[in-house]
Amino acid sequence: MTVAVHDVPRPALRRTLPMALAVLLVLTAIAYPLTSGAGRDVVSWTIVLLGAGLSVAHAGLSRGARGGLGLVLLVAVSAVAFESLGLATGFPYGRYEYSAALGPTLLGVPFLVPLAWLMIAWPSWVLADRLTRTVRPGRRAVVRVGVAAAVFAGWDVVLDPQMVQAGYWTWSHPAPGLPGIPTVPLTNLAGWLLAGAVLMTLLDVMVARTSVSDAPRLGDAAPLLAIAWMTLGGALAHAGWLGLPGSAAWGAGLAVPVLLALLVQHRAAQARR
Repeated sequence: MTVAVHDVPRPALRRTLPMALAVLLVLTAIAYPLTSGAGRDVVSWTIVLLGAGLSVAHAGLSRGARGGLGLVLLVAVSAVAFESLGLATGFPYGRYEYSAALGPTLLGVPFLVPLAWLMIAWPSWVLADRLTRTVRPGRRAVVRVGVAAAVFAGWDVVLDPQMVQAGYWTWSHPAPGLPGIPTVPLTNLAGWLLAGAVLMTLLDVMVARTSVSDAPRLGDAAPLLAIAWMTLGGALAHAGWLGLPGSAAWGAGLAVPVLLALLVQHRAAQARR
């Protein structure tokens, strides 16, 4: 017997789509260290497209269509603005240039880059929103923005060495860098913290203004799975297959305290029930 798509309850479809994208993202990310050359380029594009799709789907379904559209526009404009400024002036990241492998560009910025920002930005905000639930209301927005900016920049600590190794961009002056990461300068981390603070401030305002009260709350499992795997799974790939032990150590070191904080928060919530 054939079951039509319209026979599946809409709430079930809403819950399924973000998680399905998250699972596909994880499976594709597992393939990254097992590929090379053009095949690895295809995997990289697929990871970014799945991650961006996950962010838009989760934001749109859980906060309303205006929230999903606002996320796309806000992140795209912010990414192109910061990246084109960085390419032209070296501020705020330091001097770098993209390779032709990333494809078409806008103002020198490959189209893949705003999609990568989209992949990172929403899970970072969602994680920060969860981590700051116990902060008193008067301070919560400010703390959430700070935490989200730190998560946003921390994700890049793992991602950037991998992309430099793949030849997607190069730094003119990579030193000084974080201990164990000689290919990426500290100016990049400072730039990501600045860009993250601006973007997350705008994103926080956008979510507050566009979220609709009757949007279904899907839970945060899908974006949290994405960010957990792309950091911890990325660290495992760096250590075991990609020859990047420094960024592997940083990835694990940054992720473990967050996981512990989520565990403590979960146990506290269980105890209050």
